[in-house]
Order: sequence, then C-alpha cells, then structure tokens
Amino acid sequence: MNESLAKLMVAVGDQVVCIKINGRGDFNLSLDLRKLIDELRQRGYRRFVFELRDCSMMDSTFLGILSGEGLKSCDASQAQGSALELMNPNPRIVEVLENLGVAHLFKITQGADSLGVNYQPLTQTEDKSKAEVTRNCLEAHKTLMDLHPTNAHRFKDVAEFLAQDLKRLELAEKK
Repeated sequence: MNESLAKLMVAVGDQVVCIKINGRGDFNLSLDLRKLIDELRQRGYRRFVFELRDCSMMDSTFLGILSGEGLKSCDASQAQGSALELMNPNPRIVEVLENLGVAHLFKITQGADSLGVNYQPLTQTEDKSKAEVTRNCLEAHKTLMDLHPTNAHRFKDVAEFLAQDLKRLELAEKK
C-alpha cells in the first residue's frame, strides 16, 4: 500500500495555523506538509501549531521536513523562541527530537485535548512523482545532517542512496 495511513487536518485562523497529524508522520505526508506550509507562508502566516496527540510516530523524512520548517520559523521569528509549536507529542517523538538535536527548533507543549478549532482534512496530493518524493526525502535528510553533527553519520548512507536514486529517476524522466 503506497498511501500514507496518516492524515493532515488544518485550521487556518487569523494569525495562527493549526495542523493536526493523525497516525504516522511519514515521507508520503511530508511533501504535502511542506507544500501546505510554503503556501501559507506566502500568504503571510508565520505561526504554526501542530497538534500531535494522535500522531503515533514520525519517520526521519517527516522529522527532517518539520525541522527545516522549524529552522525557517526560528530565523523568521522576531520574538524569542520558535514560531512553530508542537503540542502534545508523545514521549517517543520528544525523545527522537532530542536525540536528533533538533528539539530546540520547536516550542514543545502539553495541553488540553482540543485547541477549540474546526479542523478540515487536507487532501493529499495523488500525482506525486517518484523523483519529487525522492528529492523531498533527500532534502529532509540533508537538513537533519546539517543541523546536528551526529546526524551526518546516522544518515550518510541514506542520503547517498537517495541521491543516486534521484539521479536515476531524473535520467529516466528525460528519456
């Protein structure tokens, strides 16, 4: 099954975007997440709250995309701290963020069950090319490698494989 088992739910407020992740945050979902945040940033939104109570886990690609967005939020934020908040992550997700050396990019909070917002499901992109997904995965892993020195060793082989695979896919697209 190629389809991600997770869903992104979105509620856009006046100044804050709330994104709820149900299920697994994985590589399939990460491309839609990146596109969503990029589009909303272009429309002027700077503060993002991720409700993670129902997010069971995140793979390295999803974490890389999220970390890259956290870095952009820290760079763009004039206020102290991150403009990207992770609300109600389970202990395993917090542990992985700390082990990857990226927890500082986020404001991590625990709170009530609901933010009192009306989430709408985000339709997942159906026509993702393999090259587009691979490029996204490679960029996510490069981000993790750039953010913390120990990640370079962890993801070196993955990044090399993805880079080779991307070259192969791009050559096949040109034919």
